[in-house]
Amino acid sequence: MARVLVPLAQGCEELEAVSIIDLLRRAGIEVVTAGLTDGAVTCSRGVVIVPDTSLDEVLGDDFDMIVLPGGLPGADYLDQDVRIRRMLQHMAEQGKYTAAICAAPKVLASAGLLQGKQATSYPGVIDAMQLEGTRYVDDQAVVVDGKVVTSRGPGTAMDFALALIEILVGAERHAAVEAALVRPISQ
Repeated sequence: MARVLVPLAQGCEELEAVSIIDLLRRAGIEVVTAGLTDGAVTCSRGVVIVPDTSLDEVLGDDFDMIVLPGGLPGADYLDQDVRIRRMLQHMAEQGKYTAAICAAPKVLASAGLLQGKQATSYPGVIDAMQLEGTRYVDDQAVVVDGKVVTSRGPGTAMDFALALIEILVGAERHAAVEAALVRPISQ
Protein backbone atom coordinates (compact mmCIF):
# COMPACT_ATOMS: atom_id res chain seq x y z
CA MET A 1 0.00 0.00 0.00
CA ALA A 2 1.30 3.45 -0.91
CA ARG A 3 2.00 5.70 2.08
CA VAL A 4 1.76 9.50 1.90
CA LEU A 5 2.64 12.21 4.40
CA VAL A 6 0.54 15.39 4.42
CA PRO A 7 2.11 17.94 6.79
CA LEU A 8 -0.42 20.42 8.17
CA ALA A 9 0.61 23.90 9.27
CA GLN A 10 -1.51 26.50 11.01
CA GLY A 11 -3.22 28.58 8.32
CA CYS A 12 -3.13 25.91 5.60
CA GLU A 13 -5.79 25.97 2.87
CA GLU A 14 -8.50 23.60 4.10
CA LEU A 15 -10.06 22.85 0.71
CA GLU A 16 -6.70 21.66 -0.57
CA ALA A 17 -5.78 19.72 2.58
CA VAL A 18 -9.12 17.93 2.85
CA SER A 19 -9.33 17.19 -0.90
CA ILE A 20 -5.88 15.61 -0.84
CA ILE A 21 -6.52 13.59 2.31
CA ASP A 22 -10.03 12.48 1.33
CA LEU A 23 -9.37 11.50 -2.28
CA LEU A 24 -6.13 9.65 -1.56
CA ARG A 25 -7.85 7.70 1.20
CA ARG A 26 -10.74 6.87 -1.16
CA ALA A 27 -8.10 5.34 -3.43
CA GLY A 28 -6.88 3.06 -0.64
CA ILE A 29 -3.70 5.04 -0.05
CA GLU A 30 -2.48 5.32 3.54
CA VAL A 31 -2.42 9.03 4.34
CA VAL A 32 -0.69 10.24 7.49
CA THR A 33 -1.48 13.81 8.49
CA ALA A 34 1.13 15.41 10.72
CA GLY A 35 0.92 18.80 12.39
CA LEU A 36 4.06 20.90 12.57
CA THR A 37 3.24 21.15 16.27
CA ASP A 38 1.11 19.06 18.61
CA GLY A 39 -2.63 19.59 18.59
CA ALA A 40 -5.29 20.82 16.23
CA VAL A 41 -4.57 22.92 13.15
CA THR A 42 -6.74 25.94 12.42
CA CYS A 43 -6.87 26.42 8.66
CA SER A 44 -6.92 29.72 6.77
CA ARG A 45 -10.71 30.00 6.88
CA GLY A 46 -11.24 28.75 10.40
CA VAL A 47 -11.83 25.04 9.76
CA VAL A 48 -10.10 22.99 12.46
CA ILE A 49 -8.36 19.75 11.52
CA VAL A 50 -6.95 17.31 14.05
CA PRO A 51 -3.84 15.70 12.53
CA ASP A 52 -3.15 11.99 13.01
CA THR A 53 0.18 12.80 14.67
CA SER A 54 2.89 15.42 14.94
CA LEU A 55 5.73 15.83 12.46
CA ASP A 56 8.28 14.92 15.14
CA GLU A 57 6.62 11.50 15.51
CA VAL A 58 7.08 10.59 11.83
CA LEU A 59 10.49 12.08 11.05
CA GLY A 60 12.09 8.65 10.69
CA ASP A 61 9.15 6.99 8.90
CA ASP A 62 9.19 5.85 5.28
CA PHE A 63 6.79 7.47 2.81
CA ASP A 64 6.23 7.12 -0.94
CA MET A 65 5.28 10.78 -1.30
CA ILE A 66 5.07 14.01 0.67
CA VAL A 67 2.21 16.33 -0.32
CA LEU A 68 2.12 19.95 0.83
CA PRO A 69 -1.19 21.83 0.95
CA GLY A 70 -0.91 25.56 0.33
CA GLY A 71 -2.67 28.52 1.83
CA LEU A 72 -1.26 31.39 3.82
CA PRO A 73 0.28 31.60 6.28
CA GLY A 74 0.45 27.78 6.20
CA ALA A 75 2.86 27.60 3.26
CA ASP A 76 5.10 30.16 4.97
CA TYR A 77 5.26 28.00 8.09
CA LEU A 78 6.11 24.93 5.97
CA ASP A 79 8.78 26.96 4.19
CA GLN A 80 10.36 28.05 7.47
CA ASP A 81 10.43 24.53 8.95
CA VAL A 82 13.87 22.93 8.65
CA ARG A 83 12.38 19.46 9.23
CA ILE A 84 10.15 19.82 6.17
CA ARG A 85 13.06 20.97 4.01
CA ARG A 86 15.21 18.03 5.12
CA MET A 87 12.39 15.54 4.53
CA LEU A 88 11.75 16.91 1.03
CA GLN A 89 15.44 16.75 0.15
CA HIS A 90 15.66 13.22 1.53
CA MET A 91 12.68 12.16 -0.59
CA ALA A 92 14.33 13.62 -3.69
CA GLU A 93 17.61 11.86 -2.91
CA GLN A 94 15.70 8.58 -2.68
CA GLY A 95 13.97 9.19 -6.02
CA LYS A 96 10.57 9.56 -4.38
CA TYR A 97 7.76 11.99 -5.16
CA THR A 98 7.20 15.41 -3.67
CA ALA A 99 4.08 17.41 -4.42
CA ALA A 100 2.74 20.86 -3.56
CA ILE A 101 -0.24 23.03 -4.43
CA CYS A 102 -1.09 26.75 -4.31
CA ALA A 103 1.56 28.67 -2.33
CA ALA A 104 3.37 25.49 -1.20
CA PRO A 105 5.48 25.00 -4.37
CA LYS A 106 7.69 27.76 -2.92
CA VAL A 107 8.64 25.23 -0.23
CA LEU A 108 9.85 22.87 -2.97
CA ALA A 109 11.77 25.77 -4.49
CA SER A 110 13.43 26.61 -1.17
CA ALA A 111 14.45 22.96 -0.84
CA GLY A 112 16.08 23.14 -4.29
CA LEU A 113 13.64 20.70 -5.87
CA LEU A 114 12.38 22.96 -8.68
CA GLN A 115 15.80 23.54 -10.23
CA GLY A 116 15.61 22.47 -13.89
CA LYS A 117 11.90 21.67 -13.59
CA GLN A 118 8.61 22.91 -14.95
CA ALA A 119 6.23 23.87 -12.17
CA THR A 120 3.11 25.83 -11.37
CA SER A 121 1.64 27.49 -8.29
CA TYR A 122 -0.92 30.03 -7.22
CA PRO A 123 -0.36 33.09 -9.44
CA GLY A 124 2.31 35.35 -8.01
CA VAL A 125 4.06 32.71 -5.90
CA ILE A 126 6.84 30.86 -7.70
CA ASP A 127 6.59 33.01 -10.82
CA ALA A 128 7.37 36.04 -8.64
CA MET A 129 10.40 34.23 -7.21
CA GLN A 130 12.04 34.36 -10.67
CA LEU A 131 13.75 31.03 -10.08
CA GLU A 132 16.66 30.52 -12.38
CA GLY A 133 16.37 27.12 -14.03
CA THR A 134 12.65 26.73 -13.31
CA ARG A 135 10.06 27.10 -16.06
CA TYR A 136 6.79 28.48 -14.67
CA VAL A 137 3.67 27.01 -16.29
CA ASP A 138 0.45 29.01 -15.98
CA ASP A 139 -1.88 27.14 -18.32
CA GLN A 140 -2.11 23.71 -16.66
CA ALA A 141 -3.95 22.69 -13.49
CA VAL A 142 -1.31 20.13 -12.57
CA VAL A 143 2.31 19.95 -13.72
CA VAL A 144 4.31 16.74 -13.33
CA ASP A 145 8.03 16.95 -14.04
CA GLY A 146 9.91 13.85 -13.03
CA LYS A 147 9.17 13.19 -9.37
CA VAL A 148 7.85 16.70 -8.66
CA VAL A 149 4.13 17.49 -8.89
CA THR A 150 2.71 21.01 -8.55
CA SER A 151 -0.73 22.55 -8.87
CA ARG A 152 -2.35 26.00 -8.92
CA GLY A 153 -4.80 26.40 -6.05
CA PRO A 154 -8.08 25.47 -4.37
CA GLY A 155 -9.91 25.21 -7.70
CA THR A 156 -7.44 22.58 -8.94
CA ALA A 157 -7.28 20.56 -5.71
CA MET A 158 -9.38 17.66 -7.02
CA ASP A 159 -7.38 17.47 -10.25
CA PHE A 160 -4.20 17.54 -8.17
CA ALA A 161 -5.34 14.76 -5.83
CA LEU A 162 -6.54 12.62 -8.75
CA ALA A 163 -3.17 13.06 -10.50
CA LEU A 164 -1.44 11.91 -7.30
CA ILE A 165 -3.70 8.84 -7.18
CA GLU A 166 -2.73 7.95 -10.73
CA ILE A 167 0.96 8.30 -9.91
CA LEU A 168 0.71 6.22 -6.75
CA VAL A 169 -1.76 3.48 -7.64
CA GLY A 170 -2.48 3.74 -11.36
CA ALA A 171 -4.94 5.01 -13.93
CA GLU A 172 -7.60 2.40 -13.17
CA ARG A 173 -7.87 3.46 -9.50
CA HIS A 174 -7.83 7.12 -10.58
CA ALA A 175 -10.75 6.48 -12.95
CA ALA A 176 -12.69 4.55 -10.29
CA VAL A 177 -12.30 7.29 -7.67
CA GLU A 178 -13.18 10.01 -10.17
CA ALA A 179 -16.26 8.14 -11.40
CA ALA A 180 -17.53 7.76 -7.82
CA LEU A 181 -17.28 11.55 -7.41
CA VAL A 182 -19.94 11.94 -10.12
CA ARG A 183 -17.89 14.35 -12.17
CA PRO A 184 -16.84 13.92 -15.78
CA ILE A 185 -13.89 11.57 -16.12
CA SER A 186 -10.85 13.46 -17.39
CA GLN A 187 -9.36 12.53 -20.72
